Amino acid sequence: QVQLVESGGGSVQAGGSLRLSCAVSGSFFSARYFGWFRQAPGEQRELVASITSSGTTDYADSVKGRFTISRDNAKNTVYLQMDSLQPEDTGVYYCKNTPYWGRGTQVTVSS
Repeated sequence: QVQLVESGGGSVQAGGSLRLSCAVSGSFFSARYFGWFRQAPGEQRELVASITSSGTTDYADSVKGRFTISRDNAKNTVYLQMDSLQPEDTGVYYCKNTPYWGRGTQVTVSS
């Protein structure tokens, strides 16, 4: 069983930054692949960023150059650094390690 707990969400103005954390419990953290997803009101959940066990990262085109995903295997934590936030980044952000999901953390960006 794997549990994921997100934190770090909040309300910021456009151009601001937030750092999300995903604390993971369970075995074999360093071998796991993680993704950050977001869901805006009335929209489908979409993949924002992912990181493999070896640290290879991938990003949605909409966040490339602004968001950075990373992992700390010693702390069993995955991070999402979000810079130059825009109102369209608003939504609930979820951490995922298939088939497990966290409960999400709300990010609100005002113009």
